[in-house]
Amino acid sequence: SLSKVSVEDLASVEADTTVYLNFMKSHTCYDAIPISCKLVIFDTTLQVKKAFFALVANGLRAAPLWDSKLQRFVGMLTITDFINILHCYYKSPMVQMYGLESHKIETLFDAIYSLLRYKIHRLPVIDPESGNVLHILTHKRILKFLHIFGKNLPKPAFVKRPVQELGIGTFRNIATVHQTSSLYEALSIFVERRVSALPVVDGQSKVVALYSRFDVINLAAQKTYNNLDMTMEEAIRRRTCCVEGVMKCYPDESLETVIDRIVKAEVHRLVLVDRLDVVKGIISLSDLLQALVLTPAGIDMSEADCESV
Repeated sequence: SLSKVSVEDLASVEADTTVYLNFMKSHTCYDAIPISCKLVIFDTTLQVKKAFFALVANGLRAAPLWDSKLQRFVGMLTITDFINILHCYYKSPMVQMYGLESHKIETLFDAIYSLLRYKIHRLPVIDPESGNVLHILTHKRILKFLHIFGKNLPKPAFVKRPVQELGIGTFRNIATVHQTSSLYEALSIFVERRVSALPVVDGQSKVVALYSRFDVINLAAQKTYNNLDMTMEEAIRRRTCCVEGVMKCYPDESLETVIDRIVKAEVHRLVLVDRLDVVKGIISLSDLLQALVLTPAGIDMSEADCESV
């Protein structure tokens, strides 16, 4: 009898941890596409500079690339590409970046392909009949879909546990940038560390702002990409978008609390801090999806995808 109860309890725990995994397996990519959304597509003959201006104008982070000669989609243009171009061509505020001014998208295809092959943050959803791109599926959209439509599911017990106890997030070797460092130094960290956001810290290692890859695209809107020697303090001050502080979380907060906060704030990561606001880690969308869906499936991508999203 004791053995029978023990087996049943184990089965219950197993079912509990795989609630979100089973939910994801029972839905298609098409289910996660919002009823109304914007999709911008660039022809590969378009100038890179104009393409990035168009991303800014439409408030987008990426766009599929269409090759009119091949009559098919050949890749994606993302903010990562813009950062790599700036990092590659920038010399000083006095030197014009002719590479950005003259390049067409098609000349960057090999670089884009390599970047996406090894680090994919966006997945185009293709119509199987027409071959057209219907939507760009992201970590953010998937988590929001789960948050909205998974409310009727029984909540697994582990979502009530503290994030530090669960080991969710990146806690070692956190990439940060000092507020007195130059913007070019921040771009170098983006390229070398392959992170998507940098906590900006003061002399006491306290977080004062968060500078993301998306913030870099504002350089195109303001046409200030020829002056990357400005300090991070100045770069943050020049941001046109309204940024209400840094979205933070604490090690003793539950996974459920962290998920609610990141979804409602519509951000891509939270800065994990202690009670003195000293940076202790980063919790990203990919960390949350790993914990909710992949870990119960026995798949661990945390080592391969550390601090990437």
